[in-house]
Amino acid sequence: MLVHTDYLLFNTKQRQEFIRITDEVAAIVKKSGVKEGTALVSAMHITSGVYVNDWEDGLIHDFQVWLEKLAPSGLDYRHHQTGEDNADAHLKRTIMGHQVVLPITNGALDLGPWEQVFYAEFDGQRKKRVVVKVIGV
Repeated sequence: MLVHTDYLLFNTKQRQEFIRITDEVAAIVKKSGVKEGTALVSAMHITSGVYVNDWEDGLIHDFQVWLEKLAPSGLDYRHHQTGEDNADAHLKRTIMGHQVVLPITNGALDLGPWEQVFYAEFDGQRKKRVVVKVIGV
């Protein structure tokens, strides 16, 4: 069994960003030498997530609008009583999910025809990272 760990680093420019990371994850899988197994891709911050979906600007915009309706910024959240101002970012991350497990077949990500991997940032403008752990044979 092989286990390979690597990290993706981000320095986001906006508070909320969606970044396609499929190619970076695929490169880590290739570097790992794993031919059959899985790749865990996990955001290492409590206000960011990782998800799989279609790479289409309209859909990404729809996610942003939908998330803002479900967890609006600027509300008087109880979390803000601790001195924080990012409760909406925590809620948005929970909705989108913080990690995905991806199949590896014949040494490559085994994704559907439209599936792409994304990093979703909800409280950005600082350094963030994602762990990619590849496990298999």
